[in-house]
Amino acid sequence: MSPVTDAPNATAALAGNADLTAITQEEIFAGHLGGKLSVELAAPLETQRDLSIAYTPGVAQVSRAIAQDAAMAKQYTWTDRLVVVVSDGTAVLGLGDIGPRASLPVMEGKAALFKKFADLNSIPIVLDTKDVDEIVETIIRLRPSFGAVNLEDISAPRCFEVEQRLIEALDCPVMHDDQHGTAIVVLAALNGAAKVQGRAIDGLKVVVSGAGAAGVACTNILLAAGVRDVTVLDSKGIVTKERSDLNGVKAELAQRTNPRGLSGGAAEALAGADVFLGLSAGLIAEELIASMAPESIVFAMSNPDPEIHPEVARKYAAIVATGRSDFPNQINNVLAFPGVFKGALDAGARRITEGMKIAAADAILSVVADELGPEKIVPSPLDPRVAPAVAEAVAAAARAEGVA
Repeated sequence: MSPVTDAPNATAALAGNADLTAITQEEIFAGHLGGKLSVELAAPLETQRDLSIAYTPGVAQVSRAIAQDAAMAKQYTWTDRLVVVVSDGTAVLGLGDIGPRASLPVMEGKAALFKKFADLNSIPIVLDTKDVDEIVETIIRLRPSFGAVNLEDISAPRCFEVEQRLIEALDCPVMHDDQHGTAIVVLAALNGAAKVQGRAIDGLKVVVSGAGAAGVACTNILLAAGVRDVTVLDSKGIVTKERSDLNGVKAELAQRTNPRGLSGGAAEALAGADVFLGLSAGLIAEELIASMAPESIVFAMSNPDPEIHPEVARKYAAIVATGRSDFPNQINNVLAFPGVFKGALDAGARRITEGMKIAAADAILSVVADELGPEKIVPSPLDPRVAPAVAEAVAAAARAEGVA
């Protein structure tokens, strides 16, 4: 999909999206006019006395105290509860590499969701570089200004190195949400679907379409949660140990997946499969979904255009989910990331572990444990119970794992 560069092009880009047909172009652009964020005061600033406390001369006392004891910055500045949303604009939504400036509305939106759902302050930072060293160095240099890092929309495979190097270099939570936020919600949704069907996830044959950031992370969390049979597809077919064209990340993944030794492409992978997890822009033909096992589960998560239309998938699958808000079972990262970061910050966690992610997935599902059905395998993204439940579970897991 080509990037949206002006209002007329925006109309064309939105024309095929059923969930936006009731929203006008004017409403969309008006909702972004001047940006979606602002800074609000935490204390009054109305009198000369207020000014003397908030700024000079009073502020100098606080600065002196922090100079003597850097730990006081956690109490007397906003950094301890501030999340930075960092992107280079190379993998934005389904738009691809649209650059840092065009990615900024998405990063502002992410920051707005942090405030709405977890009451965390957040600021977007978009970097005009694709160089891994420069991205890592920039964020390290900015460390005194924030308490956690949400990496966003950085293309694979660079995103894996950026995240790992920042985790190693920083003493605060770092998470690439395209990877792990997606993985957390996918695990919650799959557990929900399996409970509806009375099945155990460890016996499911799962096909993951896409070996980028989300595909790799989802595969990892599913394996960690006990799924034994995961087959991964990339643009050239099944990821296998025999292929010589795999990058390092895919080659490592091939060692832990495809236990039945399948080869070929989507047709071979999906024949008799129980679960299809779509995390790429590639379309899946109807006949391939029809070839899946009875009572199959389809998560067509590409957004805004799913790999297969949900109504078509429902002709063959017992449970269907997408990333869109205009169909049942929306698998949306907002179910995960606000609570994950809040829980990590509440616990003073130095990092976000696999155990914390699995705890988050369990907490998401717990919110609707008594309400599950074929069209409700996860809570609504707007459910106010979700972020507090996730935060509590993540903080508890951080303490239990000794990273708090």
